Amino acid sequence: MTGLVLLAAGASKRLGKPKQELLYQGETLLQHAIHAALESACKPIVMVTGANAEKLSIEDIGEAVVTVHNPAWQEGMASSIRFGLDKLISVEPEVSEAILMVCDQPFVDAALLDKLVQAKQESGKGIVACAYGNTLGTPALFDKTYFEELMTLKGKGGAKEFLFRYNADTASVPFPQGVVDIDTAADYDALLNS
Repeated sequence: MTGLVLLAAGASKRLGKPKQELLYQGETLLQHAIHAALESACKPIVMVTGANAEKLSIEDIGEAVVTVHNPAWQEGMASSIRFGLDKLISVEPEVSEAILMVCDQPFVDAALLDKLVQAKQESGKGIVACAYGNTLGTPALFDKTYFEELMTLKGKGGAKEFLFRYNADTASVPFPQGVVDIDTAADYDALLNS
């Protein structure tokens, strides 16, 4: 069983307003990420909120997505990974792997998430990450054998270090559009004008 942790706790400081609420193709980036997760084979889905939690348009997601608030969101992505994984394991103790996903990659869809699951099954690797821009990154899938170590993450960074530390146990799925993520107003303008 593949769970999914959607990381949506950031303050969007470089953008100056909640990136989760930016509109693209008729829905917010957060709504798009939620829909991609819901349409994938991943269950359960846990969304981690933090900064601006009260401003996020999440009232229509129903019970299909479990929301957890990260009061330590200012620490950075590591704290959200810890909170999200902890909630995922408490909701579904039998989960065998988890995808970590962010909400500011507008080209992530359910098919890509399902490809990560399929690539893990086919490769037998413990980690499967998306390949773009000469690097590996999110969304990324981690076998439960990595959960305990992921729960020790600290600081602003996420789990990217795992992709290189355990490169012998890491497979990749091509995702050229993964280079598009929205951190600044210029990034958003480029997305809208593409």
